[in-house]
Amino acid sequence: MIGWFKQLHTAFGASFLWLVCLIYFTQGFRSFVWTAVSYQLKDNLKLSPSASQFVTSIAFFPWSVKPLYGILSDCFPIRGRKRIPYLTLATLLSLLPWLILGLSDFLRNTRIELMILLTLQNLGSAMADVVIDAMIAEAVRLERASFAGDLQSVSWLSMAFGGICGSLLGGYALDNLRIDMIFLLFSVLPALQLFSCGLVEEGSVQVKAFPEGSAFNGSDMTSGIIDEEVQFSGEKSKISTLRRKKSQKNTKRAPTTEKIFQPPDKNGSSASPWYQSLKMATYTLFRAFRQPAILRPMAWFFLAHVTVPNLSTVMFYYQTEFLKLEASFLGTARVLGWLSLMIGTLTYNRYLKKMRLRHILMFTQVCLAILTVLDMVLVSRANVSLGISDKVTVLFGSALSDGINQFKFMPFLILSGQLCPPGVEGTLFALFMSINNLGSTVGSFVGAGLASVLNISSGSFDNLFLGIGIQVLCTFIPVTFIFLIPKEATGISA
Repeated sequence: MIGWFKQLHTAFGASFLWLVCLIYFTQGFRSFVWTAVSYQLKDNLKLSPSASQFVTSIAFFPWSVKPLYGILSDCFPIRGRKRIPYLTLATLLSLLPWLILGLSDFLRNTRIELMILLTLQNLGSAMADVVIDAMIAEAVRLERASFAGDLQSVSWLSMAFGGICGSLLGGYALDNLRIDMIFLLFSVLPALQLFSCGLVEEGSVQVKAFPEGSAFNGSDMTSGIIDEEVQFSGEKSKISTLRRKKSQKNTKRAPTTEKIFQPPDKNGSSASPWYQSLKMATYTLFRAFRQPAILRPMAWFFLAHVTVPNLSTVMFYYQTEFLKLEASFLGTARVLGWLSLMIGTLTYNRYLKKMRLRHILMFTQVCLAILTVLDMVLVSRANVSLGISDKVTVLFGSALSDGINQFKFMPFLILSGQLCPPGVEGTLFALFMSINNLGSTVGSFVGAGLASVLNISSGSFDNLFLGIGIQVLCTFIPVTFIFLIPKEATGISA
């Protein structure tokens, strides 16, 4: 293990490794502060479950438009740099809202202002996530490509460790600290991240405009316009993308070639190279995504979220107000969820990756429906009649549901990697993740609407059993659309 870390240190430098680990640890540790947000909405703002879920869904919307941040940092460098300035901006957006909420009692206890600040914070976190992914991709692109899997493993371990620490400490903090102090304590991590951004060096980017009359084949994602020098942790590598001039011969051979950049204006000057880069990125992204082989499976994952109402916030209210479960216990349940998620990942890689994805996803939906029935057992108090405590039921359901959900998320990651065409992997993968996040957000809106229709509110859970029953039935809806997943696709081949 020590030798492995030494190899990574030699390849990437201490400052870059530290920044990667810190950002992913912070992403996992967010459970520490968002547990406090849940109690702030419930106890201090006195919001109903549907209103609380609506606020949370709006606040997490920035995670649904991640490709915009990638295109922005790719196409519009700040003072000649593509990553560190955007990472610094993202960190500031992650830091300032927590400081403001920790210091201002008025903003912390006003719904609209709180929702705006939480949305800005998620905007910063989502942007930082995209930028650090891009930095990792650049760092392993050339002679260090053999370390790609190792760097991703470090990222995953850091986030998992952060999630476990955040879940354990979040419940303890709520029992012993005021919510404003929790916000201020969490702001230490983005403040440390802001300082760490200054330790990583990045070379400048030189952009050269295309000559007049140049054209690009929309399917050739490797032709580019940027000559860039990337420098992380004192190590510099020259990365030159290919610039092509399409000859008449090439044009005849590829009749689908399209000129996608603006022609020179009346004065003879070509359009801004940054504009050209933006237009190419947008065009290639749209052209790749409209292909049925990509659109159909992504549509299934989106539908799998939006057709199933998410009642997680309602269950949080029920567990804390009716069952009187402590914050420290709910934190422990989340730790079990993280551990179950890791076990689910290992199980999938060991036993399921050769199975057809259709079978795995059908199995997952059926298991999720069965686990949702456990919530019906909890709400009906049947578990008490059977001599099973509420805490055991919640722990068992939390651990299993996170593990089973990983059987659904792993095929999503695998299909996303298999479907990305060369040259736009990063941006298209970010789009896939955004579709998944948007589906979750819409599912939360649907859940909030269902809770409102059934008049489920704080202290009034009479119709919660019916709501969960509807959720169970809806869980089977995605099975009817399983034909959208490629028939022969497995975890090792598309």
